[in-house]
Amino acid sequence: MHLSEVLARIDGRSYAAYRELAGRFAYPEGELVVERVQADPFAPPSRVCFRLAANQAGFPAELFATASRRVALADYLARRAARAAQSLGREGRGRVVVDCGGQEVLPRNSLRVEADGAVRLRCAVELPAKGRTVLGRRALRLLEEDLRGRVAGSLRYAALPREELARWVYLADDRDFLRGELERRGWVAFVPGGAVLPRESGRSQRPMAGAVAFFPPPELAATVRLPRAGPVRGMALPRGVTLLIGGGFHGKSTLLSALERGVYDHVPDDGRELLLTDRDAVKVRAEDGRRVTRVDLSAFLAQLPGGVETADFATESASGSTSQAANILEALELGARVLLLDEDKSAGNFLVRDALMQRVVAKDQEPITPLVDRVRPLWEERGVSTVLALGGCGDYFAVADRVVLLEEYRPRDATQEARAAAAAGPARRSEASGFPAPVARVPCRRGDDPGRRVSALGPDRIRYGREEVDLSFLDQLVEPGQTRAVADILRRFDADGRRPLREVLVEFLAEVAADLDRCSPQGVPGDYALPRLYELGAAWNRLPDLAVAQLLR
Repeated sequence: MHLSEVLARIDGRSYAAYRELAGRFAYPEGELVVERVQADPFAPPSRVCFRLAANQAGFPAELFATASRRVALADYLARRAARAAQSLGREGRGRVVVDCGGQEVLPRNSLRVEADGAVRLRCAVELPAKGRTVLGRRALRLLEEDLRGRVAGSLRYAALPREELARWVYLADDRDFLRGELERRGWVAFVPGGAVLPRESGRSQRPMAGAVAFFPPPELAATVRLPRAGPVRGMALPRGVTLLIGGGFHGKSTLLSALERGVYDHVPDDGRELLLTDRDAVKVRAEDGRRVTRVDLSAFLAQLPGGVETADFATESASGSTSQAANILEALELGARVLLLDEDKSAGNFLVRDALMQRVVAKDQEPITPLVDRVRPLWEERGVSTVLALGGCGDYFAVADRVVLLEEYRPRDATQEARAAAAAGPARRSEASGFPAPVARVPCRRGDDPGRRVSALGPDRIRYGREEVDLSFLDQLVEPGQTRAVADILRRFDADGRRPLREVLVEFLAEVAADLDRCSPQGVPGDYALPRLYELGAAWNRLPDLAVAQLLR
């Protein structure tokens, strides 16, 4: 049956009659699928999917020849579709919403380019009504003329600006090559000359107008010849221990923030489109009050007063230092190769105990082993690099491989100055040696609870049963679509009590990366963006009914 026939039959009936739209409708150029129909005019919008056949989309095979090009092409098309959908609302023709994310280029299920070049658009549609009465003619115009014609029609290759499209898609080749160079040359990150790091505001990730462009210091400069852009010169941060120092408001935290976002790709003209960081870099910070479940904190905390052991530690409300230690060890458990820390967002007593404090407070009265005494063996024994933005912890000069000084957003190499200052300054005693292997935990099956609700409440919170789980301290959870995916994956999460957490989560992510629709536990997917292993694991670590079968030492 044709869509027009269904809508003509239900025109003027109660809103519930829209449910008869659920199903598939074939067209010469593709297929319209009404996946879910809203219950009433005030309910969440209906979910609609339109698949444009490869011969109708018309994209040359080279534009979707690799996985990274397909993601970039899909990202570009999602933004085109979102603009077309927004124009409908401005014209009063109806509300269609296409999720297109922010400044990051991520796999999303709002628009997917298949391996054969077919295009699948998924969006939310508010079906029109007068009161609670079906407006069949307006619905037909919205679904066929507007959604199928204007929104889906804007995705055909023939309708697109070729130069802009090619620039967007082929940027993926340069990023793929550059990420390979990070691995081959042993770099944590690459920051190209001319990059714009400051953002518009704390709420906007768009580049700040008139910001000082980044210029690499000669001692850390390297040139990479990219397949599309040609030679690009920038700052290459080698693996090891790197400090970003400088006075307040001179750009050290801005650079660190750019590095934490560099685990993702960015859209052209973002200013950071060729700024890349090791994808296994994790930002860690203090998080007063977070729940910690069975984490071995002994690398940073000895037995606590009252005889509390820390090798299998749990608390409902961790302190700043305890939470930061847990965040680091949980990241290492999942395979992090780079830790990113900002002094402004860290617990002071976790970072360092200076020489004067050591003289007054005896070591046997201080259970915390500060990071300054673990950061070197963490690199030398475990191969984990650390980048710290510091303004007041000069004790790190003695353990750093390199020091980058930011002066009015302009970096220079201050490694030799820092080493000289460390040699001349008051010496503190190291309070530890080595870094023990991180302990893996084995998640076990939770009891079935059909009444447990799991849902995203926004970009940084999820509802889990009757509780809210705060994810606002996960700085690398960057899109609401990622949070929605995390919530629905956790709703499906189960484990056999035999495999370590990393293995279980990697398996889940591999499944949903192949098709983000699989995040949905109910068959009707929401708007998802692919999360990283580390943010998914961090959310799991904060669940109220976390069940761990054993620790693998």
